[in-house]
Parts: sequence; structure tokens; C-alpha cells
Amino acid sequence: MTKQEIKAVFDRVLSWPAERQEVAAEMLLWLERQEGELYHPSDDEWAAIQEGLEQARRGEFVPDEEMKAFWKRHGL
Repeated sequence: MTKQEIKAVFDRVLSWPAERQEVAAEMLLWLERQEGELYHPSDDEWAAIQEGLEQARRGEFVPDEEMKAFWKRHGL
């Protein structure tokens, strides 16, 4: 996203209702506070990551058609 696109979004935010502007500002401040912090997965998340890597090493992948359906279902 370019700086101009970001500025356009910020300009639109100024037209939102005050409560929604406050939520947006809180989200941005939260993101700013996270700068430089690393994410530390839980033990369960780490186990799932490891299992996924093992599946990839074994060549076990989800078929393309299943992935297309997943992305479509989630609007991506």
C-alpha cells in the first residue's frame, strides 16, 4: 500500500462517526505499541507449526482445488 493510499484511508476515517474513529485510533495505537515485539506461539501452536513442517517435508499438501474452495469460502 502506498503512502497516498494510506492517507486516503486516514482521510476517510475522519468522516466516520466519533465512536468508530475512537476504535480505529485505539487499534492503531495498539499496533504502534507492538512495534519490535516478537510473537511467541503457545505450546499447542508450536506443535501445530512443527506438524505442518513435517507434513511439507513428507510432501503432504492440500490439493489445489481444496485450497481454491477455502479461499473462495473466506472471500480471499
